[in-house]
Amino acid sequence: MLLSDGRPIALTPKGFDVLLVLVQNGARLTSKEELMSKVWPDSFVEEANLTVNISALRKVLSEADAERVYIETVPKKGYRFIMPIKEARDEKQQEPAGLEAAEARERSQRAEIVPPAASPQRASSTVRLKALRPAAVGISLLALIGSASFVAFRGRLTIPSISAAKTHRLAVLPFQNLRENAESDFIGFSLADGVITKLGYVSEVVVRPSYAVQKYKGQLTDLSKVAAELKADTLLTGTFLRDGDDLRIACQLIDVKTQNILWKGRFDVKYDKLLSVQDSVATQIISGLELTLSPPETARLNSTAAISPLAYEYYLRGIDLYATGDFPVAIKMLEKATELAPNYPPAWANLGKSYNASASFRFGGSEQYHKAQEAFERSIALQPEQIEARVYMANMFTDTGRVEKAVPLLREALKTNPNHAEVHWELGYAYRFAGMLKESVAECEQARQLDPVVKLTSSALNGYLYLGQYDKFLESLPRTDDSALIAFYRGLGEYYEKNWEAAAKDFDRASELDRSLLQAQIGEVLALGIRQQRTRGLGILWSLEARIQKEAVGDPEASYKIAQAYAALGDQQSGLRVLEHSIETGFFAYPYFLTDPLLDGLRSTAKFDGVVNKARQRHESFVKMFF
Repeated sequence: MLLSDGRPIALTPKGFDVLLVLVQNGARLTSKEELMSKVWPDSFVEEANLTVNISALRKVLSEADAERVYIETVPKKGYRFIMPIKEARDEKQQEPAGLEAAEARERSQRAEIVPPAASPQRASSTVRLKALRPAAVGISLLALIGSASFVAFRGRLTIPSISAAKTHRLAVLPFQNLRENAESDFIGFSLADGVITKLGYVSEVVVRPSYAVQKYKGQLTDLSKVAAELKADTLLTGTFLRDGDDLRIACQLIDVKTQNILWKGRFDVKYDKLLSVQDSVATQIISGLELTLSPPETARLNSTAAISPLAYEYYLRGIDLYATGDFPVAIKMLEKATELAPNYPPAWANLGKSYNASASFRFGGSEQYHKAQEAFERSIALQPEQIEARVYMANMFTDTGRVEKAVPLLREALKTNPNHAEVHWELGYAYRFAGMLKESVAECEQARQLDPVVKLTSSALNGYLYLGQYDKFLESLPRTDDSALIAFYRGLGEYYEKNWEAAAKDFDRASELDRSLLQAQIGEVLALGIRQQRTRGLGILWSLEARIQKEAVGDPEASYKIAQAYAALGDQQSGLRVLEHSIETGFFAYPYFLTDPLLDGLRSTAKFDGVVNKARQRHESFVKMFF
């Protein structure tokens, strides 16, 4: 155990083993080869693993005593523990006999040596190794370093948890193609996406999601401006050059505040070895940021399922096409990837995401929702702790009226990485469907604290809207004029505040940007109502309702907005009909229904209480199930 003023400090098992070897060797130079052979005796590992653990140890020791340096790097050779070390024996314990006694004496003699390089200041912080009574598992050691102390057990090791270290905010930008070759452009974004996915399991770094950086694809950007837009303190930039089967990739990890390069590297690989690059880059980022990984995080980072080069190319092309919104072709590419590599979990997860997007945004039909679920389940079966598949499937469950299935998936994902912003956001999204409005706001705000740009232009913090906090809702929306969804929600916030002219202007903007978006069409209806063009508005609503019923798909929260629009235009019968459909298909935010002013036109009807009572029953059942 590592103690500081009697307080346990966490170390990973491998980090602890590295420290133990260094302390036992004292002033003697410990070569990299010796460290790796002792810490990983039966494994082949890259030197980067050692670098990561040394960085983590330095970080922990500096937190215990920032004025002293404990581990010295001898360039190209190894490391030396430069504090004086003294081994003391616990007089109350029995003297070990035989070989154990000889080993203890040898260690004691070596530990009494004071490093020549130690300064008087360092000499005042003598390290003491205290030999305790040996047991079957070996000899336990106690090392006191100034105010910090170490207890090492050469056998079973239990490590208590501590509070998380500083969380870095990292953005991995799409890699820039140095050659004008449209055929290989897909590599830039999809390679960045692979690194982002790898780092999504590391709790000490919050990585900006792929959808947040895709707009920088193919652009030469001002890094300071990008960092400000993404609220990131660290950026990874890269370039690539493909020449036939040869691929050269160069990367830089940059501290935005200091403009220092934390790490830079170059990879010359054959094209069919592209998969190995994302693993290497992720490992080097961890080293450059001096992150401390838990054993499960290390295991997940090192786990890469086998996939053929051709299957991987189909996978990368599918990732790139999804980012452009070409869901049908993305599906074809990812279907081919899963056909060639049926045991590659990310391909199944992204195939499910593509099916879901096609069903949700392009009225792809209930069959695609079914295919999406099958793909997600296949992905999770192959890799049970995979975050991406859980997030995507939970989103689909929420959108299709199965919130009770979404919540367990997301809570389980948070056990893997409690600092995953998108998981918190999706949990807040699920809570609001169930009417847990304050809990929804809390989760979404936590997501935005971790990642200020999470779902910034693809979703809205509706919990504030449903709680009647219209000013907070409008403040939570990004200052952007190029997102149809955000333009609609800004108009809806203004509509609630009865700023009719501003609301109509925002609704018009949403239609101008993307009239195929269901919310944009609802905004058009509300704008027509403001302008006293009720008949045209009702025609649009009837068309939307008929399409949802025909395709048997549709977000029940969006259906609720159709009910609101019917009520706003004075069609009570249609409003109640769609409200009931929305509740039955999974949007049962009962507390919101009681106060929503847009439903005022329906409250006087005889049927209203009976319809809303269905929401109350499911809402109360949800509360009992999860709270």
